[in-house]
Amino acid sequence: MVHWLEPILGMSLIAVVLADVFLTVLYARAGTGIVSDRLARLVWLAMRGICSSRNNHLLSFCGPLILVALLLTWSFLLALGAALVVHPLLGTSITNSNQQTPTDFTTALYVAGSSLSIVGGSNFGPQSAGAKLLFLVNSVIGTSVISLTITYLMQIYGALRSRNSLCLKIHTLSGETGDAAELLAHLFAKNQLSAGYNNLSEMAVELTDAKEAHHFYPILFYFRFPEPIYAVSRSCLIALDAVSLIRSALPDDAEWLKKSGAVTQVWLSGLMLLATLNGVFLHKKPSGEPVGANQQLWRVRYDHARERLLIAGICVTDDLRNSVESYVEHRTKWDSLVHLVGNSMAYALAEIDPAMPRAQTPILRSDHRGEGAVPSGSD
Repeated sequence: MVHWLEPILGMSLIAVVLADVFLTVLYARAGTGIVSDRLARLVWLAMRGICSSRNNHLLSFCGPLILVALLLTWSFLLALGAALVVHPLLGTSITNSNQQTPTDFTTALYVAGSSLSIVGGSNFGPQSAGAKLLFLVNSVIGTSVISLTITYLMQIYGALRSRNSLCLKIHTLSGETGDAAELLAHLFAKNQLSAGYNNLSEMAVELTDAKEAHHFYPILFYFRFPEPIYAVSRSCLIALDAVSLIRSALPDDAEWLKKSGAVTQVWLSGLMLLATLNGVFLHKKPSGEPVGANQQLWRVRYDHARERLLIAGICVTDDLRNSVESYVEHRTKWDSLVHLVGNSMAYALAEIDPAMPRAQTPILRSDHRGEGAVPSGSD
């Protein structure tokens, strides 16, 4: 019974590893991994426990550490599974060509690990047809897993580069402020809505690619940089806030822009990305209706953004009451998701949404009578 138990356990372990490699690398959908998802979350939680609330720079190493841990885990489990199959064969079907063959489990682990490569590197060799086939299958499995893993690593870093480029693009378009109103002021300066539409379309495509990249490469979620400009939650906030301002602050003659494909794509891609990150990695339910304090803060933020658009020469709607309510309604759909994802990645609120604290500082706008600049809200 023991003679058959080890091979059965070994083949079962190898099957689990191969299934995890298949689901993680080839099937490539978030939340389907058997070992990889749990290992990534375990490493992340361990790093969060080590880091203090004031020093989160160590979290920048979490993504690479997860990749190293995953590679080592797959390799060790494959070797362990093969060792369980090899162990009963030592001294009979598998022998040492130079001396007497040890039959301990450590030797089996060494033989199994060596046979994971096509080349091999031990003095142990198969003597029976079944053992020869076992060595061949083991080497093919080991080489295939290593090749797939290397390809997976290259794809992850390619997706990470694209994601960081998108975050940096949104950051620079906002004038390095993280304010969606500044982004719109640069895109649509002097009310040239058509001129900025192409940039908005490119942003929509890149945001869609970022959403799908996190679905293909779930480990991408754990790549957290010290600079908040590379935070996915911050970029999504700016993009969704920009759409909220477009749909609420612009007048009726900009209806074509409000209903355009680019604006719709930015809105839906941002929401889907946040929902995917929350549903797969955080498993938290966002809060419902905002409290009164949040609504009041959003109204102040809207007033500030509206004034900034006016300074940039962008026409805004005169229906202030309905436009404010529209902005609050739009923001309700994404604000809690942004904060859930941002908090989970150990970013402060001011780092994710720097425009909100700035919204409480009066800005200067040109007096229509040409008498210089006056504070916003002055008579």
